[in-house]
Amino acid sequence: MEHRPTILVVDDDEAVRDSCRQTLERSGHRVLTAHDGVEGLRTVLQQAVDLVLLDLKMPGLGGVEFLRRVRAERADLDLIVITGYSSVESAVECMRLGAYDYLTKPFNAETLRLAVGRALEKRTLAEENRALRAQIRGSAAEGPLLLGPSPALRRIQELIDAVGPTDTTVLVLGESGTGKELVAQAIHQASRRRDRPFLTVDCGSLVESLCESDLYGHVRGAFTGAVAARPGRFELARGGTVFLDEIANMSPALQAKLLRVVQEREVVPVGGSDPVRVDVRVIAATHHDLEADVREGRFREDLFYRLSVVQIALPPLRARKEDIPVLAEGLLQRLSRRKLLPVKRISAEALQAMLRYDWPGNVRELENQIERAMVLARGEEIVAEDLHLANLNDELPEGGAESLRLRSQEERHIQRVLEITGWQLGRTAELLDIDRKTLWRKLRTYGLR
Repeated sequence: MEHRPTILVVDDDEAVRDSCRQTLERSGHRVLTAHDGVEGLRTVLQQAVDLVLLDLKMPGLGGVEFLRRVRAERADLDLIVITGYSSVESAVECMRLGAYDYLTKPFNAETLRLAVGRALEKRTLAEENRALRAQIRGSAAEGPLLLGPSPALRRIQELIDAVGPTDTTVLVLGESGTGKELVAQAIHQASRRRDRPFLTVDCGSLVESLCESDLYGHVRGAFTGAVAARPGRFELARGGTVFLDEIANMSPALQAKLLRVVQEREVVPVGGSDPVRVDVRVIAATHHDLEADVREGRFREDLFYRLSVVQIALPPLRARKEDIPVLAEGLLQRLSRRKLLPVKRISAEALQAMLRYDWPGNVRELENQIERAMVLARGEEIVAEDLHLANLNDELPEGGAESLRLRSQEERHIQRVLEITGWQLGRTAELLDIDRKTLWRKLRTYGLR
């Protein structure tokens, strides 16, 4: 059965109570009413209320005091203040105490429905975030992918332990599949924000025209289709962490607005003019060389330094192969529980095949290969024939997977053209169809002199 939200209307004016009740019941909500703050507080403590509509000026227990008491008992409960006394001071006080919205009497039915709809939508998203956090904690309890005895991995764990309890911004660097989001989650779990939302923003998949609204929210009427105000990711993550994955893909215009968020901890919704304070920690990640992007003008230098107060560089799996046996065993156990697969061990021959392979897809590829092998295995043990790696290793040329990497191919090609031109940089750049500045950068990158 679909959940019907329960809304409590607390107002000493019977006409206002009845009007709100009728409007909200027609919208399918269950409505309770209270004629003063004392009765309203009793109802909140005794019943499962999803939202409170609260009159600010009431005899006895007034709205502001009601807000304080509810916050002490039900910190998760959202409230919308309704009042006939529209003053900036009262609005600021209510928002400071945690009110979600502020309506001024008289208001019409449509205004009420929109305000209630926004508040309930925000509550639903918060509940989904809590469920996701529980899922993440459960996954972490199953066995994290940050496993292995290598010195590089020990250093990463030391950095996570050191930076986690702080509120410092962190930039996580590494190839695709190395576990950048996993590191961001570990930092979040090590922080005081661990019980608040952890929201991931894939900057590579954001549609430019909708990106600002998605990140910063919008006000009603900001654009066609914006029939109601909507909070953005930074507001939804209030008190938690926003993880900006593949940050290098952000356009210059979005980088400028993000800089304000990181510096000032405030956002301006699309179509709005008043900034909204946001209490979030920012962790960013990319597989790009951001310093090179800064030098070439593709990424803002001031934003780079704001994001990279602490950098954590994740080595590729091929650079820490001593971690593969422990990591493979951890993945086997986790996949066995999650997928209900009966495979219990990895043969010595299969493990040797894993150690010979260079893993261009890193830990993500290792996990996919183990899951595939567990599905194809004919018994309780993964053997070398169950792995697709046997064919891959046979097909690789001398030098292994490294010799096939685009970076390695580019380095060899540039060196060959340099030798053909007798190291004439102008002629080399012309033949490569790149400018001299780009050629110089590549020479520095590959250590060619």
